[in-house]
Amino acid sequence: QVQLVESGGGLVQAGGSLRLSCAASGTFVSINRMGWYRQAPGKQRELVAYITSGGSTNYADSVKGRFTISGDNAKSTVYLQMNSLEPEDTAVYYCFGNVRRHLIDKGYDYWGQGTQVTVSS
Repeated sequence: QVQLVESGGGLVQAGGSLRLSCAASGTFVSINRMGWYRQAPGKQRELVAYITSGGSTNYADSVKGRFTISGDNAKSTVYLQMNSLEPEDTAVYYCFGNVRRHLIDKGYDYWGQGTQVTVSS
């Protein structure tokens, strides 16, 4: 079994910063990539950013230049530094990890429970 545990959400004023963390635990061989989706009320879940095991990153256009994703492979942990937050960033942020539990696996997606980020204007 694989568990992803998030932390770091909260309430912040527009222009402020928050840092999210997500740690993977359990039995697995490797993690192909980890990252974050978010879902605002009444909207579809959207990709925010991810980082691969090799360090490549990908960001949604709406967060480029404001958010930075980083990872610690030794700790199986990913971080999302969110700066210049806007009310439009308000959402539940979900961590995901594409994890290989066995050598023959390509990888399966696992999800955290979600953490609320609220940005007030």
